[in-house]
Amino acid sequence: MIATANTRVLAEAILPTEGQAKLVKQIVLVVLGIAALIIAAKTKIPMFPSPVPVTLGTFGVLAIGVAYGPRLGLITIGAYTILGVLGFNVFANTAGFFNGPLDGIAYVLGGSGGYILGYVLATVYLGWAARRGLDRGVETLFGSLLIANVLIYVPGMLWLANWIVVENKLAADTGLWEQTFAWGFTPFLIGDLIKLAIAGLLIPAIWKLVGDARS
Repeated sequence: MIATANTRVLAEAILPTEGQAKLVKQIVLVVLGIAALIIAAKTKIPMFPSPVPVTLGTFGVLAIGVAYGPRLGLITIGAYTILGVLGFNVFANTAGFFNGPLDGIAYVLGGSGGYILGYVLATVYLGWAARRGLDRGVETLFGSLLIANVLIYVPGMLWLANWIVVENKLAADTGLWEQTFAWGFTPFLIGDLIKLAIAGLLIPAIWKLVGDARS
């Protein structure tokens, strides 16, 4: 049975659940979540000439969105994005430790910017879905993860198509959307399906362990 809107998400079902200890837990989870997103973004395979590399970023976003819920998930992905905009080396294709806001803003406005927006949308949606208990079963979670991937790809590809036009990156004898799909969708599809399947199996299994531990 699908639970009500008051269903706890995974992060709320483990460790301290009230008082000051809960606040400390939430702060630790945000810090760990940001660190996980950075590691996931830096675990990458360049896909030249595309400006968008294959990374583990999608898996990190899916896991945090489901496990943290809408509020804590948004705080985590928002803090991660703000660090990147300020110029810290948190995104896939940035370098150095701190390059300043000009470089950070330029990166977000580059070819990968739409996927960063998609990460925020997917995190909030998955948090909403988890709050309603859709993360407890493999089928319902898998459906939610598919929707989350759409929320990542749609703004990512729209943004990338615009970037290709603005930066005059369109290859000769190639249609805009043909190139956009070749740069921003096709190379990532199989990997994202694998990441989606792992998350779809892992989260319900963890819920079962949590339930068994409390029974």
